[in-house]
Amino acid sequence: MMAEDFFWVMVLFVFYLGAIIGSFLNVCIVRLPQEKSIVFPASHCVHCHNSLAWYDNIPLVSCWVLMGRCRFCKEKISTRYFIVEFLTASLFTAFFVYFGAKPIFAAYAVMLCGLIVATFVDFEHRIIPDEISVGGIFGGLFFSFLIPQLHEHFFLDLVFGRLLMKIIIGLCALGLAADFIFKRAKLEKEDVIFLAILGFLVGSELLVEWIVVQGWFPQAWVRNLLSFDASLVGLLVGGGSIYAMGMLGDFLFKKESMGGGDVKLLAMIGAFLGWQLTLLSFFVAPFFGAVYGIIEKIRTKDSAIAYGPFLAIAALICIFWGERMIQWILGSYTLNF
Repeated sequence: MMAEDFFWVMVLFVFYLGAIIGSFLNVCIVRLPQEKSIVFPASHCVHCHNSLAWYDNIPLVSCWVLMGRCRFCKEKISTRYFIVEFLTASLFTAFFVYFGAKPIFAAYAVMLCGLIVATFVDFEHRIIPDEISVGGIFGGLFFSFLIPQLHEHFFLDLVFGRLLMKIIIGLCALGLAADFIFKRAKLEKEDVIFLAILGFLVGSELLVEWIVVQGWFPQAWVRNLLSFDASLVGLLVGGGSIYAMGMLGDFLFKKESMGGGDVKLLAMIGAFLGWQLTLLSFFVAPFFGAVYGIIEKIRTKDSAIAYGPFLAIAALICIFWGERMIQWILGSYTLNF
């Protein structure tokens, strides 16, 4: 078989693999908000609860064969099932064509699955499950250590990223302190947990930075450690920047303007993308969110929107075009000065 023929066979394989995984993501989208197991019971109709036979659960195919209705009760099957399967398959294929059969493809595929689940759950329930965001943070750290190619393009900029991270975390700490001092806010259990986790993450990053500077790590693993450090910096810059924006919004509008799920989701994105692409995602997301927010405001008179989906869209844009966008921004800045 010629190399080109084999490539297209792999494309078709990846497409349908994405559809199969998309079928599982549908289970997560339905069950995670309800705090149900994503393993048991087996797939079943949400209306009549009859278990689905394997031939009624073939991704992309069964929905068409059954004409969008349950075989047993004839109730309509949500079009979301087909959309998620097709979207996952299409994005898996795009990632494969762009990155090829490399380890980085597997890492981004895992992040993509988390973003898809977070998007559809947030649109419907206005929440982002911790299983996705927090689990994704650990996944990003794990893959970053295992696959240094995730961040190696930005190793030279890591010093500035560390500085930016310390500034953002410092601003968040000042904002929290002002809340407790001037508003006499009580330290809730959630605040204690948040501060403990933040302290642990910052301490971990400083420890890794110190180990790198001291050179106390086998030379063969230095790239892995730098990649892990870049992941830590990315998650802290991502989570910290949107948390700081939320505090500013709370102060200006006198109400909660950013949910904790969004903070953890951008931290997850940062763990995979590093600080530069995550910061770019932070600035790209409002362009999409603002358009949707205006439409929703006109349609429903409600100014609150699910923001997670727009962070996900921004992250995907930055994966494919982020480096070129940064080069264009820096090039324009250099020309102007």
